[in-house]
Amino acid sequence: MIITSAKRAIVKILVLVAERIDVTKMASGHGISLMKGCVAMLVISASDIRKVINMRDAIESDREAFSLQSQGKAQIPLRVVFDVEGRGLSSFMPAYVSSFPQAGVKIVSIFSGNIAKNLPVVSATVLLIDPETGIVNALIDGTELTRMRTGAISGLATELLSNESSETGALFGTGGQALSQLEAMLTARKLLEVRIYDTFHERIGHFIERASETAHVFGARLKAAGSPDEAVDGADVITTVTTTANPVFDGRRVKKGAHVNGVGTYEPHKRELDESMILRADRIFVDNMEAIMAEAGDILIPMKEGKFKKEDITGELGDLILGNAPGRTSEDQITVMKSVGFATLDLVIARKIFDKAVEMGIGTNL
Repeated sequence: MIITSAKRAIVKILVLVAERIDVTKMASGHGISLMKGCVAMLVISASDIRKVINMRDAIESDREAFSLQSQGKAQIPLRVVFDVEGRGLSSFMPAYVSSFPQAGVKIVSIFSGNIAKNLPVVSATVLLIDPETGIVNALIDGTELTRMRTGAISGLATELLSNESSETGALFGTGGQALSQLEAMLTARKLLEVRIYDTFHERIGHFIERASETAHVFGARLKAAGSPDEAVDGADVITTVTTTANPVFDGRRVKKGAHVNGVGTYEPHKRELDESMILRADRIFVDNMEAIMAEAGDILIPMKEGKFKKEDITGELGDLILGNAPGRTSEDQITVMKSVGFATLDLVIARKIFDKAVEMGIGTNL
């Protein structure tokens, strides 16, 4: 079996973490203090993350990450993905940003069957490497971090591409990332109403109840949509955050001037957005071109059918931030942001969380 350098790096990181935890437990169990000079590993939980950053912070972190990526200041091999015997996918996403400097890896899994177990469909852990010693010095709850940075992708794209006069939103999906997506939409635009749709209809009411406090803070009304058409008709901002294999709405029904965020599915044979949505768009931005060309079925399926080509993509969102690609130039244009995620986003926000946690004395040292 051929082992790539990315896989070797991942294995080394996991071994280091296992050794650190084992040594710490042994020392603690025998009443032994670790020797002077041993670098502590800070464990940062989901609740800790929310104490040190908010959605606006996450949006600004993503803005920086997109800019660094498009300037070539980050190294990110494509994620290494394992199909865990048909139960789900486990991915390893390493990254290095030279300007910090900082290296790290996110381990993320998507197991759809977790719904029945009352567990998150998407779970993750982020590890950071001390740039002075090469030792793992932080273990961060990657599930909450992923929710924040993925929500912030939509929030940033909505802020950059949607009409400022947008009032109506539509959110497809009510899973573990949906609340952060809603918060990001409302942070980016003063939406008066957001329509919620999920193929599991019974989950819509539960989500609205869970999200009511967030909606109240922003002065927005949440409405259960009885169908995809009801959700999307007349909507100014549309966000999809699902793990579906098939498009979640009819792109022909999207109004002129709408902005669409596709941030869920990231497999080449799956798509949330249909070809009519892609073909109708006046501007299409992506998070990372290399990853999109390997993983985004929303783009790859119409390309394979000869209906779309890579050159039809306007650019990466980082290109827009740097002024190297045109954004919205009229209120009638339809804009699309397709994201599959890339590790620079995780690394930048993880570093900010770590620095802030250290500054505020938050987290648990091992």
